[in-house]
Amino acid sequence: MRRALALAEQAAEMGEVPVGALVVRNGEVIAEAGNRRERDRCATAHAELLAIEQACAAVGSWRLTDCTLYVTLEPCPMCAGTIVNARVGRVVFGCKDARAGAMGSVLNLPSYPLNHRPGVSMGVCEAECREVLQRFFRSRRTK
Repeated sequence: MRRALALAEQAAEMGEVPVGALVVRNGEVIAEAGNRRERDRCATAHAELLAIEQACAAVGSWRLTDCTLYVTLEPCPMCAGTIVNARVGRVVFGCKDARAGAMGSVLNLPSYPLNHRPGVSMGVCEAECREVLQRFFRSRRTK
């Protein structure tokens, strides 16, 4: 999660909402990304989707059953759907997203009877993850 926080900080420096994500397989980081929606001018350039795309390329498969996704903010519905479709084995996230969270907050996509249910752990480095987001949005409001 510390690496995901560093990726979130990098995203913030580029004017992106500070979310960082990485995919780990067999104890090794195989993919990582920060949000790039503003830079790429693309609604789907969320950190989770970018990291999952890289992980699929690294593994040579769209199935990531033996992988763990670490992300600083609870995935949104789009990202949660991709996590299910990619068969990500486990998701670990920092802080909940009370407005768009889809892994326990607003929605709980893994609880639906879909073709895959990833394991979910929440609250890892929660205070630090929340602080990065709050600091970013405070600075945006003061501008």
